[in-house]
Order: sequence, then C-alpha cells, then structure tokens
Amino acid sequence: MKFIARLFYFSGKGIDRILMYLYRSLFAQCGRKVIFYPTKSDFYYSHISIGDNVYIGPGASFIATVSYINISNNVSFGPNVTIRGGNHAYHLMGKLMSNYKLEDKRPEDDAPVYIDEDVWVGTGAIILKGVHVRRGAIIAAGAVVNKNVPPYSIVGGVPAKLIRFRWSLEDIMRHEAMVYPVERRLPENELLEYIKQ
Repeated sequence: MKFIARLFYFSGKGIDRILMYLYRSLFAQCGRKVIFYPTKSDFYYSHISIGDNVYIGPGASFIATVSYINISNNVSFGPNVTIRGGNHAYHLMGKLMSNYKLEDKRPEDDAPVYIDEDVWVGTGAIILKGVHVRRGAIIAAGAVVNKNVPPYSIVGGVPAKLIRFRWSLEDIMRHEAMVYPVERRLPENELLEYIKQ
C-alpha cells in the first residue's frame, strides 16, 4: 500500500513539473527560475506577469479577469496564497448578485496588484485588488491585505496592519547598499517617511 501511495505522490510531482514548463508561456510574462504547481493552483495566466526567481507554493489562487497581477523578482509565496485583482459589482438596485456580468463592473471594481521584489508572502495570506506590496516586505500567514504595504515592513492580521519594520533605517540602507546598485536603491528620505508614519 505504501508503494502505491508513493507512486501516486511522485507521479503527481512529475506531472506538475512537466506542466510547469508547458504552462509558462500562458502567463503574460514569466521570468527565469519560476516554480509553481499548475495541478494544485488556480491562475488567470494571461493577466499575470512574473519576474525571475519566484516560488509560488501549492494551492495558490491568483485571479484578475480585468486588471493585472504584477510580481517582481525574488518573491516567495507560501502555500494557499490568494491574490484578487478585482471584485464583484454589487451596485445595481434590482439585480441579484448571481446575475451580475463582467460588463456590469465599474472601473473601481478592478485594480492591479503590484508585488515588488524581495517579498515573502506567508501561508494562506490574501492580497486584494489595488494593493502595492513594496520591496522587502513580509506578509504574515493568514493576513488579509487590503492596503498598500510599506517597504521592509512586516504586516499581519485581518485586516493586515503594520507589526514592525524588519530593520532600522540605517540597517535598511546598509541592506540596500549590499544588494542593489546605486541607481536602484530606495531613497533614504522615502524610507524615512514610511518609518515615521
């Protein structure tokens, strides 16, 4: 019995690996070293752009029917992460929720999601339309993110709130100098504004 269970387990992993390479071209853009699980996840491929060195854990659900989901380089998603680039319309009086159609949506019902580089999104987190997760941020497991996330911050809860910053301003600047060339570093005054809030 154990042999059969292991056979199914490893054959499932093999199918995911094969499909991963075949489905890469379905994304709006897909960089190098991107790992995802097509048989265990749900993607609206043509509306998702992914950079290099990205890991998307199994059980992901990234859906944007009108807007886009933009994921930068060096991002890791734990299992069962949900991203929604839109919302159902609900504003028409006399119309049942189940009868709304795509053409009933207003511009504010859909907004792109941006996830900058060097972000870690914990297991079961939910990121909603219009959110911009800035560089170096960490989203705690189970968080529901409905507002922008400052760079190098750690957010968690429902709805997600700032828990703390990963480092002091001096340490963030030191990290930026170690990892990014001068022209790509975040300006110190911009980081200071986030930390002071």
